[in-house]
Amino acid sequence: MSQETAQQAARRTAPRGGAGWALVITSVAGFMAALDNLVVTTALPSIRRDLGGALDDLEWTVSAYTLTFAVLLMFGAALGDRFGRRRLFLAGLTIFTGASAAAAMAPGIDSLIAARAVQGVGAAVMMPLTLTLLTAAVPEAKRGMAYGIWGAVNGLAVASGPLIGGSLTEHVSWHWIFWLNVPLGVALLPLARLRLAESYGTGAPLDIPGTLLASGGLFGIVYGLVRGPADGWSSSLVLTGLFAGAALLAGFVLHGSRAKNPMLPMRLFRSRAFSGINAASLLMFLGMFGSIFLLSQYMQGVLGYSPTEAGLRMLPWTGMPMIVAPIAGILSDRIGGRPVVAAGLFLQAAGLGYLASVVTADASYGAQLPGLIISGIGMALYFAPAANLVMSAVRPQEQGIASGANNALREVGGALGVAVMSSIFSAQGSYESAQSFVDGLRPALVTGAAVVALAGISALLIPGRPRAARIVAEKEPAAEPATVGS
Repeated sequence: MSQETAQQAARRTAPRGGAGWALVITSVAGFMAALDNLVVTTALPSIRRDLGGALDDLEWTVSAYTLTFAVLLMFGAALGDRFGRRRLFLAGLTIFTGASAAAAMAPGIDSLIAARAVQGVGAAVMMPLTLTLLTAAVPEAKRGMAYGIWGAVNGLAVASGPLIGGSLTEHVSWHWIFWLNVPLGVALLPLARLRLAESYGTGAPLDIPGTLLASGGLFGIVYGLVRGPADGWSSSLVLTGLFAGAALLAGFVLHGSRAKNPMLPMRLFRSRAFSGINAASLLMFLGMFGSIFLLSQYMQGVLGYSPTEAGLRMLPWTGMPMIVAPIAGILSDRIGGRPVVAAGLFLQAAGLGYLASVVTADASYGAQLPGLIISGIGMALYFAPAANLVMSAVRPQEQGIASGANNALREVGGALGVAVMSSIFSAQGSYESAQSFVDGLRPALVTGAAVVALAGISALLIPGRPRAARIVAEKEPAAEPATVGS
C-alpha cells in the first residue's frame, strides 16, 4: 500500500487499540530501552572475568549503546513518520529483542560490543515512537495522567539500571541483564501488532541531507563526550569528534532553517514552549545522570554496600517516580505543565545541594535520606509534565520528530553529565581513598545542583498554558495525522 493510499484509508478506519493497551505497550518498551543505558555499569567486572578485554573494551559495552541510540533517535522518528509509526515501532522492537539475545550469548567482548551497538539501533527506532503512539491513543483530556505513568516507568528504568544490573549479576548472572529483554520483547510484538493503531506524519519525503548532518553531528559530539574521560580531552580523536560534530550540527541547524521539508524544522524552536522544555530536558539529564553515576559508586566504594544494597538505598530517589509522577501528570492537566516541571527541577537541585553538604567518608544513611527523597520527588514531578509539554508544543503530525529531538537531547545531556561530572571528580578527588573520593564527589554534586537549577530557570520560560499557544509558524492549516487500524 502506498503512503497516500494508507493515509486515505486512515481517515476511514477507527483505531483498534485502546488507551490502556497503548499505555502498557509503550511504557514497557520505553522501560526496556531506557534501562539499557546504565544496566551494564555494575556488571562490568563480571563481564571482564568471563569475556576478558581491556578497560577500554569494557567501556565500549556501555558507549556502543549510547552512541547508536543517541545518534539515530531523530532518524528513527522520521522513518516512523514517513513509513508508519507502528510499523517502525515493531521493526525497532524486533531489532532490540534480537540484539539482546545476541548480547546474552556473546562468546567474546567484541561480539558483545557489536550486539550492544545493534541494541542501540533498535532502541533509537522504538523509543521516540512510544510517545507518539501513546499520544495518538489517549484522549487529550487524559494525556497528563498517561504521560505521568509513561514518565514514571521510564524514569524508574533510567534510575534503577545500576540496581537491576547489580542484583542480576550478584545473584544470577550478568547474561540475564540482556535475557531480561527477550521475553518482554516477544510478548510485546503481537500485542503491538494487534492493539496499536497505525499513524503517519506529514508524508513528506525523507530529508537525506538533514539525516546525514544530524547523525554525523550527534555521533561526533556523543563520541567525544563518552571517550573524553577515558582518552583525555586533548586526544586528537576526542577533539576531532567534538569540533566536527559541532560543525555538522551547525550545518543541520542552517539546513533546518532553509530546507523545504527538513527533518527538524528550526521554526519549532521559535516556540517558547518547545525551546524551553528541550533546554530544561538537556540540563536536567546532565545533572541527574552524572549525579546517579557518582552516587552509586560512592555507596559501594566508600560506604561499602554491595550493588544490590546500594540500589535499594537509592530507591527513595529512583523509585519515587512510580508514586509521584502519575499525580504530577494530573496536576499538569489542571494547572499546566510549567509550574510542575519548574517545581520538580528546583526540588531536585535542592536535593543534590543537600547531598553535597552531608556526604562524608562515613556518612550514615539517615543523613542522606532527606536529600534522596527530595531529589526523587523533584525527578518525578519533572517526567510526566515534560512529556506533555513536548507533545503539546507542536502539531500532531510533528509529534514524532519532536519526541525524537527531545529524546536525542536527553541522551546527549546524559552523556555530557557523566563526562562533566567525571572530569570535575577527577580534578578534585580520586579513587585512592574514601576521603579523596568524597573530595571529588562534593564539587561534582554542587555542579549537578547548579545545572538542574538552571534547567528550572529554563522551564520558567515556557508559557503558562502551552496548549493555547501551539506552534502556528505556517499560515495554512495543518491536517490531522492519519490513523489506521491495520
